[in-house]
Amino acid sequence: MPKILLYITAKVIWQFLFWNTDYNENRAHVHVGKRSTEHLCKIWLEPTVELAEKGDLTDAQVKEVLAIVAEYRERMLSQWSDFKQGKTIRIIKVKKTK
Repeated sequence: MPKILLYITAKVIWQFLFWNTDYNENRAHVHVGKRSTEHLCKIWLEPTVELAEKGDLTDAQVKEVLAIVAEYRERMLSQWSDFKQGKTIRIIKVKKTK
C-alpha cells in the first residue's frame, strides 16, 4: 500500500495512498485518512476530482481533502501511472503550518 502524499498541518497529518489491490482498477483514485481513520475516504482523480466513498471522515474533512486532491491532482495522476507500471512511488511531503 504505497503512500503517495503526506499532507501535514498543525492539527492533522493526512495520508494519501493507493491500495495494492488498486492495481487491477482502471479508474485513477486515491484513498485518504488520518492515522486513526479506520475506513478511508476514496476520491476519484479522473475524469474530475470527486468523492467516491466518504469513509470515516466528517463533511468538513471531506471538503478539506477534496481541496488537497484538486491541488495535487496532476502529480497524483503521474504517480498513478507509475504505480500501474510497477515503478517506485516517491512520497510527496507537504507541511502547512497555517
